[in-house]
This record gives sequence, structure tokens and C-alpha cells, in this order.
Amino acid sequence: MECKKESNIKFCNCSYACNKHGVCCDCLAYHRKHGELPACYFPNDIEKGYNRSIDNFVNIVKERGTSYLR
Repeated sequence: MECKKESNIKFCNCSYACNKHGVCCDCLAYHRKHGELPACYFPNDIEKGYNRSIDNFVNIVKERGTSYLR
């Protein structure tokens, strides 16, 4: 399968400097290994806090709903 890094990077809202920007399969594998979700699951203001925990995601969805994901 060919990586679509160039098109993926347009939607990557991660503000952390790493080599996984646009390489979603590597990003997902990394965060899954650490019990986290990638930045793209979080609104920009929350993403900047670098708390990628699933608990944080659940709390944000409870507070804001899922409309920010669209």
C-alpha cells in the first residue's frame, strides 16, 4: 500500500515535532502502543496540551460532543 503522506499532512493538526507527520499508520501504531490517540482526534486547543490519553478524549467528547471532528 502506498502512503499518502502529502495528502495526509494537510489534515494533520499535531503541533509536536516528530517524523510521523502525515504517516498515519506509524502515528496510530505509536499512540496505540502507548494507550493514546493521535492528535487528529482532539480539537486544536486541546491538542496543544499534548494529553493524548483516551480518558482525555472521552472527557472532551462528553463536554463538546463530536462536532469538532468533522
